[in-house]
Amino acid sequence: MATVAQLLRATDGLPGDSPQRDLEILLGHCLERSRTWLFTWPEAEVEEARLEQFNRMVARRRSGEPVAYIIGHREFWSLELEVDSSTLIPRPDTETLVEWALDLPLSDRARAVDLGTGTGAIALALASERPGWAVAGTDASAEAVALAQRNSQHCGLASVQMLQSDWFAALKGQRFDLIVSNPPYIEAQDPHLEQGDVRFEPHAALVAADDGLADLAHLSSEAPGYLAQGGWLLLEHGFNQAAAVRQLLLERGFSKVQSRRDMGGHERISGGQYLVE
Repeated sequence: MATVAQLLRATDGLPGDSPQRDLEILLGHCLERSRTWLFTWPEAEVEEARLEQFNRMVARRRSGEPVAYIIGHREFWSLELEVDSSTLIPRPDTETLVEWALDLPLSDRARAVDLGTGTGAIALALASERPGWAVAGTDASAEAVALAQRNSQHCGLASVQMLQSDWFAALKGQRFDLIVSNPPYIEAQDPHLEQGDVRFEPHAALVAADDGLADLAHLSSEAPGYLAQGGWLLLEHGFNQAAAVRQLLLERGFSKVQSRRDMGGHERISGGQYLVE
């Protein structure tokens, strides 16, 4: 039998910037123990069945498969979300969008929608912090909508409505105080598409035409028709797209247009307020 300490030393061949942490997550998942437990009991022996499971998972990680897909979940905004290959993996930088949304001076009964919701991460984070809001999420993928619905149930946030919709298609006649989205924004020739975890994520959720700006332009253009007076639109985008997105918003008549930086210091979220004339 191998011990916990021995297994946590097997970082050879693991990709990414944090192979040690990846091993800790995988082993903790197999043993159904916390990382703290692993550090507390390094000499604990791992039974054969769990060792085989761990070795299979490590092999998948060595092939480059994301840890979140291997263990089937990812934490976002303190919520444990189920993930699979039908959606993007929620990332910490997207929490910048949630933080900005929660900073806005909106009513306790505001209506909010997350377009392209994927796992439901943004919509569920907002609903967890603002229980009085009417929150919805939409996604063009039926598989993603089903996943988001499971996450809403698991998180005890079943009031969040998850709809299959190509952007605004299922929202005709509705008005919202807040529209948020993390749409596809990577250009088709970006070399990052062939690197790291992104290789395993759905291409359609990553890539957009017009140098990555096509969906951002569409959302900026259409959002005013779905915003209430004084409503806000917040968009996540690439680290080098902030100026272009701000220009899109200004051209469509948004005011208070600005950008916020992610944890790495990059302008990652841009948004503005729409005041009906």
